[in-house]
Amino acid sequence: MAEARDTPVAAQDKPIKQRKNGLYPAVSDELAAVMKTGWADTERHGLDPIEQAPYAAARRAALSARFPGERIVVPAGRLRTRSNDTEYPFRASTEYVHLTGDQTQNAVLVLEPLADGGHQATAYLLPRSDRGNGEFWLDGQGELWVGRRNSLAEGEQLLGLPCEDVRTVAAALREATGPVRVVRGHDAGIEAALADKVTAERDAELKTFLSELRLIKDAYEIGELQKACDSTARGFEDVVKVLDRAEATSERWIEGTFFLRARVEGNDIGYGSICAAGPHATTLHWVRNDGPVRSGELLLLDAGVETTSLYTADVTRTLPINGRYTPVQRKIYDAVYDAQEAGIAAVKPGANYRDFHEAAQRVLAERLVAWGLLDGPVERVLELALQRRWTLHGTGHMLGLDVHDCAQARTDAYVNCTLEPGMVLTVEPGLYFQPDDLTVPAEYRGIGVRIEDDILVTESGARNLSDGLPRQADEVEAWMAGLRG
Repeated sequence: MAEARDTPVAAQDKPIKQRKNGLYPAVSDELAAVMKTGWADTERHGLDPIEQAPYAAARRAALSARFPGERIVVPAGRLRTRSNDTEYPFRASTEYVHLTGDQTQNAVLVLEPLADGGHQATAYLLPRSDRGNGEFWLDGQGELWVGRRNSLAEGEQLLGLPCEDVRTVAAALREATGPVRVVRGHDAGIEAALADKVTAERDAELKTFLSELRLIKDAYEIGELQKACDSTARGFEDVVKVLDRAEATSERWIEGTFFLRARVEGNDIGYGSICAAGPHATTLHWVRNDGPVRSGELLLLDAGVETTSLYTADVTRTLPINGRYTPVQRKIYDAVYDAQEAGIAAVKPGANYRDFHEAAQRVLAERLVAWGLLDGPVERVLELALQRRWTLHGTGHMLGLDVHDCAQARTDAYVNCTLEPGMVLTVEPGLYFQPDDLTVPAEYRGIGVRIEDDILVTESGARNLSDGLPRQADEVEAWMAGLRG
């Protein structure tokens, strides 16, 4: 039954496009016949649902309640070309993953409104590679080229919702009537099928709701973020152990070392690793990672492991490459540490989201005034945000499936919100003295320091998910000495 369901007649008749300049320009009838037969039945039965399934169902229920009577379409996305016929690794859209737990390319979640209320959710997926038309061995995305896909019946068992052939969904959506909303930017074909049925305003409302749906993490998500932080801590340990190799090569050695941990224990890195040594640490998003690593300077490492479920950590440590901070490095580091301590202390249920930022910025402004870099009083500095010449960025952001999670939420639901248990955010103050900044003492120039941790708001306060890594300067030095023997 599953095999017939996964091999529609239209798919059997569809010719497979051959690669230009291939060594075999055609397939003989005899070879085609041989390739169709002699394959064992590999259908899997009695599969347990994935761990996310009940949580995803609850999220879909919330989505259904928010948009009664409307058809909701959430694509996973398609492969993107990197060069000619090679593609970037596929990463399903955050909205699709959050609502299904599935990560397969070309997939589409459709919530169909029911006459008596609520919705019927269906995941439209690519079925098993077709053995009838040769797709499984001739197509570049066929099973023998890129690996086995789940059958639709297997998908239903794993995801806990009906699964249908995604090759039918565009035509069905073209014929749909009534109000429709779609998550844009992931599947041009799906958007084209709905072009005369959707509006930018309605789709933006959907995107906003789905972003805000991720503001409070459930138990599964918190567990995955903890896994991400734990793996990230091990990745930082890996880096410290090979700093001598990095000194002999470049920042690329650091980047590659952390990436190995991310790929072994997770899906990938959650964002481009910032492996900024020396003056590169003053560039906020230094991802070129092609500079020298020199003893006596600092390494600002901002990196996060993305779990196999796609939740990412986002952690930063600023480490002395030779294992010991110089007096001026420690002076600046301690200021950032104290600012982070104040920021973390301000994270608790009932607090304003902005409180942790303001607490951290106050500490940094006080130090900048005390060092003579800014004229006080501190209140004037903060009112005019004069400290931003050296602090530059906000002190944190929401974290989850996206490193900057919930980014499309309304301002009142995000930066103007009250913190609630289940929210996860980063606290990451920094000081950055550019190499060409003539307003600071020469000894400060080229020093950049950031310390970042991932903080869960709890019922009684907050929990540092990334506290497996030391932060205080003496503890950092002792930790590095222990790892390097």
